[in-house]
Amino acid sequence: MSEIPAYNPPKVWTWSKANGGQFATINRPIAGPTHEAVLPRGKHSLQLYSLATPNGVKVTVMLEELLALGHSGAEYDAWLIRINQGDQFSSGFVEVNPNSKIPALWDYSAPEPIRVFESGSILLYLAEKFGAFVPTDPARRAECLSWLFWQVGSAPYLGGGFGHFYAYAPTKIEYAIDRFAMEIKRQLDVLNRRLADNPFVSGDDYTIADMAIWPWYGALVKGLVYEAGEFLQVHEYTHVIRWADDIAKRPAVQRGRMVNRVTGALESQLHERHDASDFDTRTQDKLQDSK
Repeated sequence: MSEIPAYNPPKVWTWSKANGGQFATINRPIAGPTHEAVLPRGKHSLQLYSLATPNGVKVTVMLEELLALGHSGAEYDAWLIRINQGDQFSSGFVEVNPNSKIPALWDYSAPEPIRVFESGSILLYLAEKFGAFVPTDPARRAECLSWLFWQVGSAPYLGGGFGHFYAYAPTKIEYAIDRFAMEIKRQLDVLNRRLADNPFVSGDDYTIADMAIWPWYGALVKGLVYEAGEFLQVHEYTHVIRWADDIAKRPAVQRGRMVNRVTGALESQLHERHDASDFDTRTQDKLQDSK
């Protein structure tokens, strides 16, 4: 196999729309809308605009967990944002998230609508709004938030780093894959050591830290995002696997994973969610892409 020639950066970088491989169309070096489009709005105070990527799953799991606890105010409409079609660059979406990334949330329960973007921020906002899934004791709260922001800081290594170069990049680059594989294994070891002595990430209680980490690292060890288990030898992280299995059994997690999902078996997809009954009344027609 021929070696990849060394890359010498030019004096001035220029954007080529051809770069980025499979996901070239969802990223660009400028912000702002590309087209005018108003976001739809449903009947509930909470309006979520998302896609069932790991970051999107964090929020739908949180909302379903809140509803399972009996917080009726957490009822929500979940609208599908098709990032491969550029929905995130509409004027309406840029208004709720100037960074053009899913998920994003409007809360219309206050006199003035409140926008919340970035998945970790949405989890914390909802936890504080409903007084659930984040400890009130100062020490336990600090532990929970430390792990929440550990995930926020480490996820780029998994998704933007390892996942991109291992699974999606048009060219396999040994240096890039090795560099990010090393970092991912270190992160898994951090998590494995923590879970060796704790049922959940922040201690004895299930919190937003688990909801943030599970769609990334739980999905990785269970092969739910892309298959890299053998390459990374994920079977070594037995405590992470135990934790991932425990969380996967939660009914609210199972429902949350379905919302805004457009890949996988049809029975695992619920493109939009506007009422709890949507999980029971799904039909093949509802699962088809709208034209």
